[in-house]
Amino acid sequence: MTALPPPSKKKLGLVIDLDTCVGCHACATSCKEWNAGGIAGPLTDERPYGESPQGVWFNRVHSYELEADAATRQPAQTLHFPRSCLHCETPACVTVCPTGASYKRAEDGIVLVDEDKCIGCTLCSWACPYGAREYSAVEGVMKKCTLCVDRIYNDKLDAADRQPACVQACPTRARHFGDLGDPDSDVSRLVAERDGVALMPELGYAPTNRYLPPRPRRAGDAAPTTPDTTPADAATLAGRWLNRLLKR
Repeated sequence: MTALPPPSKKKLGLVIDLDTCVGCHACATSCKEWNAGGIAGPLTDERPYGESPQGVWFNRVHSYELEADAATRQPAQTLHFPRSCLHCETPACVTVCPTGASYKRAEDGIVLVDEDKCIGCTLCSWACPYGAREYSAVEGVMKKCTLCVDRIYNDKLDAADRQPACVQACPTRARHFGDLGDPDSDVSRLVAERDGVALMPELGYAPTNRYLPPRPRRAGDAAPTTPDTTPADAATLAGRWLNRLLKR
């Protein structure tokens, strides 16, 4: 089994705003395009136009129709939920790997796969409670989100382009990238201001990524909430939603 490095001071990750995500899948397609030729490529597809297509996608977007919640006076609405690796502080996928193929970088907290060591046993996919691991049947190895590590550290790119492809492509700026280990970083301040939530924190894996909850409905919306609905109510509700959806 693979040992984890000491907790890193730098914790690179994503912050995803559920209030502005429109479910367009630009993050998924841009991720696929970049990583198909990057260090994790190729990202192969099988029978893409057949009855049962399969393929490797590091980003997936799920859309849910949520019922009204009387306790917090939230109306029924559609929630678009982007899902990818959360680069946990203590990732189960790393500790179960029998060959050391799955590992966590000490310098920035990114979780990666060394495909030369991977034997395709899929133990990591069974261990990950977030469903973030992808098995390539064509190559017989596991693959996953790399946070575009070959892009964010590429000094041949303009500074503005040194961010994950999914962040770069998002048309509504619902995705943010930065150091969540630095309380003064832009992403950390955003999480603090919007009461960002971690997914299923009770499991103890300490995911780095955070989700910003939908804001309460404003006056004039199709189904407005009452004035006493607060951002804290929305954060609590979002945590309930996400935990319930992931446990389905």
